[in-house]
Amino acid sequence: MTPRSRIVPLDVVWRTCDAVPECLGVAHEPYGRCLAHLTPAEAAAFLRGLTPGQALDLRGTLLPEDLLARVLDGVQRHLGRARFDRAVFTGPARFGGVVFAADATFDHARFDRLASFYGARFVRNVSFREARFQREFSLHDARVCGHASFDHVTVRGDALFGAAWFGAPPAGATGNASVREASFQRASFQKAQFHGFAAFDAAVFHGDACFRGARFHRAVSFRGSDCGASAEFQGARFEGAAYLGPMRIVRRLSLAGVRACAPLHIDTGGCRVVLRAAAVLGRLAARLSDAEVDLRDATLAGLSAVTRRSGRLRVTSLDGLDAAALTLTGVDLRACGLGGLRRPEGLRLRECVFAAPPGGLGLRLGWPPLRWWSRRRVIADEHLWRGWAAHGADEHAAGPAGEWAPDPARLAVLYERLRPGVDDARVAADFAFGAMEMRRLGSPRGRIRVLLSLYWLACGYGLRAGRALGWLALVAAVAAGAVCWAAGARPEGKPAVHRARVAVVRPAASVSRPAPGLGG
Repeated sequence: MTPRSRIVPLDVVWRTCDAVPECLGVAHEPYGRCLAHLTPAEAAAFLRGLTPGQALDLRGTLLPEDLLARVLDGVQRHLGRARFDRAVFTGPARFGGVVFAADATFDHARFDRLASFYGARFVRNVSFREARFQREFSLHDARVCGHASFDHVTVRGDALFGAAWFGAPPAGATGNASVREASFQRASFQKAQFHGFAAFDAAVFHGDACFRGARFHRAVSFRGSDCGASAEFQGARFEGAAYLGPMRIVRRLSLAGVRACAPLHIDTGGCRVVLRAAAVLGRLAARLSDAEVDLRDATLAGLSAVTRRSGRLRVTSLDGLDAAALTLTGVDLRACGLGGLRRPEGLRLRECVFAAPPGGLGLRLGWPPLRWWSRRRVIADEHLWRGWAAHGADEHAAGPAGEWAPDPARLAVLYERLRPGVDDARVAADFAFGAMEMRRLGSPRGRIRVLLSLYWLACGYGLRAGRALGWLALVAAVAAGAVCWAAGARPEGKPAVHRARVAVVRPAASVSRPAPGLGG
């Protein structure tokens, strides 16, 4: 290999510096060398030629702190098209308050010290793809009006995105059109690595916030943030505590396939929350309002709670959920099947809303042909098995799926396993009634079914005191009627004449005999 030979990465498409074979800095004409290898006189001439708003190309250039400061001062901290791809910032990179009037790229750049973009303004798009930050990275209070790409970045220190704005609200658009247009102005952090604390407090995402495959080695916080479209965390990994809220999300919060090794806090509303195939090894605390939750195939190893904060909270699927201790508070379960739970006994149900049988009289081709359905609480699986229409079912409702197929025997066991976790005594009694009802309907025709049917008919499996009192009142009424009828029944003919009988008591006649010696 000759002294002038070099190894240039395949994706380097610019003419590199001729001063050092290993230097990837873009060559400036007429010198043929990068800014870092210009002589002091040449560098001074280059800096004097800079004007505000000028396009700047420093790709692959080695930029110490003083040289970067002189460049930014030369353009009066107002740049046009800025190219810093593969640049190496050996000192603190201070871009605070800099205005980027056109696209700015920092792809594959390396920041050996602090990288501060505090209050910077990106009028168009910005890209930090595969950039490396050895210390802190601050984009606090920055504004990005276009697309922001942080895919595959690595931040060794803390990442500060508090009060940052990503995207701009579409002008003259409202409703769904606004959401669709804003979704193109996304902030993408796909497969980013955050080794320090990551703060997105009070950040505003006018489009999608994409964190697919991102990894947070320490705590991450989104308190007070706002997302105008969707927040995507599919496949992300949280090794520290994650505080996703309180935050506002318009469309969807997707945590499908995430792995949380520490507590995971979710506080949002007005959107769908997807936790499919999520694995939460720490504590899960979700406080939601006007939301829908999907927990299909999730694994919750620690104490977990899903609580309704306000409005309506509906769970669409619990199939395949493996939860050691999950508490659902104020949740609408009218259209959610519970048969797919791996551990139903680990479920705690508080103030939940369940389905109910159809009210009024029911006619059928069986025995009994006429039936009056009692207003008891039933699970959606029994609704499905009986063929009743689930109340409130819509396109997002998910009934039992997978290996679970409802039948009376399985439903009886399910009711028994769910009943200890119900805090309402009336609902627990309805679940006990449902277990006996499924046991009766699932038993083969014979003596056992007859006995259970009599037990159901007599007192509702010992849970319907009114029915037992009704039968007792009926028996008493029938007995009283029979006694009255027997007492008043007589053969046909003349009415019987009752003659009074008077008992006459006559004194016995006594014969007096004269005393001896006395006359006549």
